[in-house]
Amino acid sequence: MSVQLHTLPNGFRIATENMPGLKSASVGIWVMAGGRHERIEQNGVAHFLEHMAFKGTQSRSALQIAEAIEDVGGYINAYTSREMTAYYARVLEDDVPLAIDVIGDILLNPVFDPEEIEVERGVILQEIGQALDTPDDIIFDWLQEVAYPDQPLGRTILGPSERVGAFSREDLAGFVAEHYGPAQMVLCAAGAVDHDAICKMAENLFGGLAPVKAPALIQPARFQGGERREDKALEQVHFALAFEGPNYRADEIFAAQVYANALGGGMSSRLFQEVRENRGLCYSIFAQAGAYEDTGLMTIYAGTAGEQIGELATVTADVMKRAADEMTEAEVTRAKVQMKAGMLMGLESPSHRAERLARMLSIWGRVPTIDEAVEKIDGVTLAHVRAHGEVTASTAGAAMALYGPADNAPTLEELQARLAA
Repeated sequence: MSVQLHTLPNGFRIATENMPGLKSASVGIWVMAGGRHERIEQNGVAHFLEHMAFKGTQSRSALQIAEAIEDVGGYINAYTSREMTAYYARVLEDDVPLAIDVIGDILLNPVFDPEEIEVERGVILQEIGQALDTPDDIIFDWLQEVAYPDQPLGRTILGPSERVGAFSREDLAGFVAEHYGPAQMVLCAAGAVDHDAICKMAENLFGGLAPVKAPALIQPARFQGGERREDKALEQVHFALAFEGPNYRADEIFAAQVYANALGGGMSSRLFQEVRENRGLCYSIFAQAGAYEDTGLMTIYAGTAGEQIGELATVTADVMKRAADEMTEAEVTRAKVQMKAGMLMGLESPSHRAERLARMLSIWGRVPTIDEAVEKIDGVTLAHVRAHGEVTASTAGAAMALYGPADNAPTLEELQARLAA
């Protein structure tokens, strides 16, 4: 398998990875604009725009967009994250040109029909309502908000209902004009793909796209931390705890990921064994390390009964504290093997391959080899993991969100004192 790259004169980038033996492909366009690129009055517009992409172009209705892909047995979708928006399809080999044409059409020729805007506004307001009724979804929005208050990185991707209820056609077109330039886009394809043919299609579709004025620099992240409690008569308290970590270009990101995996990445992890298996305090508990351009978060989540939240929270702190001192070589080795296996198994999917191409280009401006990634993981030592665990437990900024009957939960200050003791 080989990665091939090409950049058009206007800055539009193409990355492909042929996977011999496959009869299908995943193809998409990733735009380097997401929730954190919004001004406060725009909060939610990137996600609204993603929805509107499928509501009609100058040559296709919303139904025709769906039928064009589904008539050939394909699948088309999109998502908005805090740092990018993706529009992608999975199709058979012969239908790759069709998929690129459809995705290009929805990006280059949207009509933003006022009637469709109103219909989709209702859909998104329902999505916001559904999120508010899903505790293990909304808890992470609240955690993000208390970690990065009063800044784009801390705002919900969906946006508040009052803003979504007021967005106009001009708001959508304005965000496109600001952020959807050729230098902010990358077309990625993996599977049964022909690099030269895709480059030719991309040049025909996007070669004439005029560059946009360089977008304003995103507001640097400032981790502040704090806690938010929302009392509600639920069956469980939903508990989310976060610690500031490295950004995705920092060398220590690999130690952070190994630490999080050993701490709460699977059934053999310390948190799962102690909190669930030994004490029966929850059904599931996990830890994960995520990263952005200039910051990162290690997040721990669990749900438990109101009368048990105090024990669960304090035991979690104790497990973290012990891990910094007692993490073993065997645990680190297991965590590294799990990470490598997960990465390599994922890369058997063309969708994962295409996603990786886009992420690597957005982070590094190139696509590191799989061997480079494996080497970085293998380079993490027990000393690295213990050192990262010590920093996380003792000095890293922290944030906490609780939703449900949380009267028995300790404060964040009390948890931090327990970690530092």
